[in-house]
Amino acid sequence: MTAATTPVAAPASSPATRFRGDVQGLRAVAVALVLLYHAGVPVLPGGFVGVDVFFVISGFLITGLIVREVERTGRLSLSRFYARRAKRLLPATAVVFVTVAALTLLFLPVTRWRDIAGDIAASSVYLVNWRLADRSVDYLAAESAASPLQHFWSLAVEEQFYIVWPLLIVALFWRWRRGSASRRLLLGLLVIAVPSFLWSVHLTTADPGAAYFVTTTRLWEMAVGAVLAVLVVHADRLSRPARTVLGWAGLAAIGYAALTFDAATTFPGAAALVPTLGAAAVLLAGSGDGRGELGPLTAAPMQHVGAWSYSLYLWHWPLLVVATAVWGSDGTLPVITGLLVVAASVVPAWLTYRLVERPFHRSPRFAVPWRAAVLGLVCVAVGLAGAGALTVATNRASVTDGPAPGAAVLGDDPAAADAGEPVDSVASITPALADAPEDVADMYADGCHQDQRSAEVASCTYGDPDSDTVVALVGDSHAAHWQPALDVLAEQNGWRLETYTKSSCIFADVLTWDSSSDQPYDSCHAWQADVRARLVDQQPDVVVVSANGTYQLPGDGAPLSREESVPGLAEGSAANWRALEESGVDVVAILDTPRLVVNAPECVAQHQDDLSACALDRDSAVARSGTPMLRAGAALVPEVDVVDLNEFVCPREDCVPVVGGVLTHSDSHHLTATYVRTLAPHLEEALAPLVR
Repeated sequence: MTAATTPVAAPASSPATRFRGDVQGLRAVAVALVLLYHAGVPVLPGGFVGVDVFFVISGFLITGLIVREVERTGRLSLSRFYARRAKRLLPATAVVFVTVAALTLLFLPVTRWRDIAGDIAASSVYLVNWRLADRSVDYLAAESAASPLQHFWSLAVEEQFYIVWPLLIVALFWRWRRGSASRRLLLGLLVIAVPSFLWSVHLTTADPGAAYFVTTTRLWEMAVGAVLAVLVVHADRLSRPARTVLGWAGLAAIGYAALTFDAATTFPGAAALVPTLGAAAVLLAGSGDGRGELGPLTAAPMQHVGAWSYSLYLWHWPLLVVATAVWGSDGTLPVITGLLVVAASVVPAWLTYRLVERPFHRSPRFAVPWRAAVLGLVCVAVGLAGAGALTVATNRASVTDGPAPGAAVLGDDPAAADAGEPVDSVASITPALADAPEDVADMYADGCHQDQRSAEVASCTYGDPDSDTVVALVGDSHAAHWQPALDVLAEQNGWRLETYTKSSCIFADVLTWDSSSDQPYDSCHAWQADVRARLVDQQPDVVVVSANGTYQLPGDGAPLSREESVPGLAEGSAANWRALEESGVDVVAILDTPRLVVNAPECVAQHQDDLSACALDRDSAVARSGTPMLRAGAALVPEVDVVDLNEFVCPREDCVPVVGGVLTHSDSHHLTATYVRTLAPHLEEALAPLVR
C-alpha cells in the first residue's frame, strides 16, 4: 500500500542519513540502565528511565525515516514502512516466545503457567502493556510474581506508536495538501504529545499502576523524539560548544534520574520530562554536522552494546525471572547473582543478534513488503502457538481427583486432629495447583467486588433473592473470601445474601492511606460511608464484617505504621458497628485468617514432596492478620458477636497449606473458595441464632 502525501513543500532539509554513533551509544546507555536496575543494583533505583530514553530514540529515528522518504519521493509507503518494522523486530521475539514457554514448563511453578500463556499471546500481538495495566489494578494479582514477558510492555507501546504515527501523517497530508510538510508533521505531533502528556500527569496521580503501562501516557515521549527529527535541520544554528554543553547536560539529566528516582517517584507524569528531555538534548547535540557528538557514546564498546541492545533487552528479563524462581529464596535475587544472570544474557543476545536479528533485517528477500508481511504473520503465529502449547499443558495439570473433605477432617477438636499436622506429601490436592490462584469468591467474576479507584457501591445477591431474611457481607477482600461459605448457607437456609465489598477498603469510619497511590484513600472513605447509610436504611438481619491487617492511617507527611494505626482503625470500625447495632442490625465480626509469608500455591508447587517446608508459625501468622485490630474494635462494642474460625484454618502450632486434601490459601492471605466452603457448617453455628 502506498500513500501519496503530495506535499507542496517538503521539509527544508532532511536529517542527514549518516550513521549516528552517538545514537547507538545512547541505546547502550539506555539498555545498561535497565539491565543494572533489573539486576537490583542499589545505586540505580531509577534505572527504569532507560525505557524512556528508548522511547525518545524510537520517535526520533522512525520520524527521521518518514521525513526522508517524504522528502525524497513525495510519498510515504506504508507497506514498506511496516515491512521494515516486521523483519527488524518480529523474528527475534518469536525465538524468545518459544524459549519462554519452554523455560516456564521446566522451571516455573504450575500456578504461573496460565498467566504466562496469556502474556505470550498478548506480547505476540503487542498488546501486553494493556494486559499489565489491567493486572496492576487487580488486587488479587498484587502479589503475583513478575511475568517473564513483563518487559514487553515497552515494546508494545512502541509498536502501537509505529502503527498510529504513519497513519496520522498520511491523514495530515491528505487533509492539508498545501503548506509546509514540516508544519503538518509538527501539528500531528502536537495532537499526540500535548493530550498524552496532560493525561500522563493526571493518570499518574489517579491510577499510577495503570499509568505506567498504558500507551496513552507514553506517546508524548516518542513524540518528543519525533519533534526533534523534524526540527533537527536547524541544529547547525547552534554553535559546537553550545551543542556539546547541551549534550552533556542531557546525559547528566538521564544520570540524575537514574540515581535519584525510585519506586516512590510519581512516574511517568511530569517526572518523565527529566530523562525524556535529557535524551532529546543528547540527540540534538549530535545532529547537523555531528560535531557535537559526545565522544564516550561513540566508543567501540558502546557501539557493540548499542547494536545488541534490542536482543539484550529481550533476553535479560526472562532469565532473571527464571533465576529468581530457582534461586530467589524470598522472591528476589542477591545483586551479585542478578549481575551474573544479566552477564549471562549476553550469550543468547549475541547469538540472536548474529543469527536472527541482523540476517532477517538485512535480507534482500524480505525487502519485498508481502514477504515481510508473511514473515511477520509467521512470527506472530509462533508466539501464539507457544501460548497455546502452554495453555494445553496448564489444562492437563488442572485435573484433580474430585471433591475433598477439607476442614471436615478436623472434627470438633481441630487442635487434636492429626489432619492439622505438617506432612511431606499428600495423595491429591484440590483445587489443582494450576487453578488455585483463580479459586476465589464468585463475586469477583460477577463484577460486584469494587476496585480501588471507584467509590461507587457495587453489590450482588446470592441465595434466595425473594427471601425476607437478609445477611449482608461487608468489607475488603478478606470479607469477600467468606462469600462462598455464606452462599452455601444462604442456599441451604433460604437466606438472601447481599455483598458490599471493595479492594483494600476497611468498613470503618476513618480515612485510611492508599499505599498504591501514596495518598489518602478517599474513594474508600466515601464508599464505606455510603454502605453504612444503605445498611442502616435497608435493615438486614445480620451484617458480617471482616478485614485484613495491613491498613495504615495518614500521619504528618507520611502514613503511620500498621501498629500505630490499630487504635484508630479499631475506633473507626467500632463507630460503624455501633451505628448498625443502635439501628437494630446485628453485627458479626469474623476474625481475620492467618497471613502467611509465602504464596501458598507456589510454595506447594515447588515443594510437593516436602510440604512441611511451607508450614509457618501460627501465632506470627495471626499477629500479621487483621485479628488484633478486629478484637480491639469488638472490645469497644460488646454487642458485636465475634467469630473465630482460625482453629479450623490453622489448627496446630504451624499452619499447613493443605488440610483434608484442600489447599487453604489462594495466595499468602486469601483463603481458597474451595476451603471456605468446607468451613460453612462452623460459620452456620455462629450465624443461625442471629438470623430471624
